[in-house]
Amino acid sequence: MSEHEVDVVVIGLGPGGEYAAGRLAEAGLAVAGVEARLVGGECPYWGCIPSKMMIRAADLLAEGRRIPGLAGSSVVTPDWAPVAHRIRAEATDDWDDTVAADRFTGKGGRLFRGYGRITAPDRAGTPYWTNHEAIETGQLPESIVVLGGGAVGAELAQVFGRFGARVTIVEALGQLLPLEEPESGKLIAKVFGREGIGVHTGSPAERVSHDGDAFTVSLKGGQEVTGERLLVATGRRADLASLGAGTVGIDESGRQIPVDGHLRAAPGVWALGDVVGQGAFTHMSMYHAGIVVADILGEEHHPAEHHAVPRVTFTDPEVGAVGLTEAGAREQGITVRVGRSQVPSSARGWIHKAGNDGFIKLVQDAERGVLVGATSAGPAGGEVLSMLTLAVHAAVPAQRLGEMIYAYPTFHRAVEEAVHRLS
Repeated sequence: MSEHEVDVVVIGLGPGGEYAAGRLAEAGLAVAGVEARLVGGECPYWGCIPSKMMIRAADLLAEGRRIPGLAGSSVVTPDWAPVAHRIRAEATDDWDDTVAADRFTGKGGRLFRGYGRITAPDRAGTPYWTNHEAIETGQLPESIVVLGGGAVGAELAQVFGRFGARVTIVEALGQLLPLEEPESGKLIAKVFGREGIGVHTGSPAERVSHDGDAFTVSLKGGQEVTGERLLVATGRRADLASLGAGTVGIDESGRQIPVDGHLRAAPGVWALGDVVGQGAFTHMSMYHAGIVVADILGEEHHPAEHHAVPRVTFTDPEVGAVGLTEAGAREQGITVRVGRSQVPSSARGWIHKAGNDGFIKLVQDAERGVLVGATSAGPAGGEVLSMLTLAVHAAVPAQRLGEMIYAYPTFHRAVEEAVHRLS
C-alpha cells in the first residue's frame, strides 16, 4: 500500500464532493478524491438527468393523448427504445465516468477508486431493482411494483405507467409523498388513479417473494400485489460506521452528521450533501460545497441556512415545495395562517384545460407576517416555486406579496389568490 500526503481528502465525489474537490485543487491545494463508483455521483448517472429524460418522454406521451378535444386527433404509440438509447448514449456515456474523472484530475486532483474511511490521531433476498436498474433498463417491464411513494417512487411509477406497464405503488405511510402536504399526496393519488396506477397507502410490505418470473409482495392486512419487477424506492441512508465517523467523535449510529454553520463536523472534517440530513438534493450538495470550499480557503461566506430548502417532485403535475409544511410549522409552535387556491380556477389553468390539476398552499407565521413554507403543485409547479422560495428565504412580508403585480395570464397568479386567502 502506497501512502500519499495531501492537504484535503474528499470522500465521495457526488455533485458536491466533485465540485468541492475540484475547486480546492484549482486553488492550489493537494487534493485526493475518493470514489467507489462513478465520479459525479447519483445525479448525472441515475438521478436528476436520466430520470428527467424518462419523465420528459412520458410527459410527451401524456400531452399527445390530450390533443383530442383541444387541437385535433392523435394516435400515440409508446416506444421505450429511444428513451433507453438517449439515456445510455447522450446522458451517461453508457455509465462511463471517464469525462468526469478527467475533469477532476485535469484540475490537479488525484483520484482514488474505492471506499474511504476516516482514521483517527429487513432485506429481500430477491433480484429487486433500485432506481439504478430502473434507469438502466433497456426493456420495459410488463408490470412493476414500486415500494415507496416518495419523490423517486412516484416519478418512476408514472413514467412506467405512461409507457404501458401495469404499475402498483405501495407506501407504508398514510399518503403518497409523505414528507409533503396531505393535499399533495391526495392530488398525486387522484392523478395516478385516473392513469390506471394502483395505489396502496398505509400498507406496509411484510414479505416479498420471487418465483423466478414475478414478485409477490404481501401487505399488512392480507393483500398481495404482484409484478414482473420490484422497484425498491424507500430511500437510502449513509453508513457512518463504514465511513469511520466514530474515530473523530461522531455518533456512528445516527442517520446524519451534525455540523455547524460552516459545515464543520469535527476538527479538520467537513460534511456536505445527503449525509448532513437537510435534504438529499443535488442543489443542497452544491450549496454546501460552496460553503465548505470557502471555509477551507479562509474566504468570507454566509453560514449555511436551511429554512428555505426547495424541493420538486417531477410528476405530472409537478409538486414543488419549500420550507415547512403546515403540520411541521405547528409542531414548532408557530401560530399558523394558511392560504389556498386552485390552479384550475386561474385563467392560465382554464386555458391549459387538460392536465391542469394543482393548487397553491401558503403557510404563514402569523406573528411575524411572513411565509415559512409553501407548496406549488400543478403544471410547471417547480418553476412557480421559485418566487415562493425567494419569499420564504428572504422573509418577505405576506402583505408585500399581496401588493405586487402578477403577470396575466400565468400560473403564478394563483399565488396572488392564495395570499389574499391567508387566514
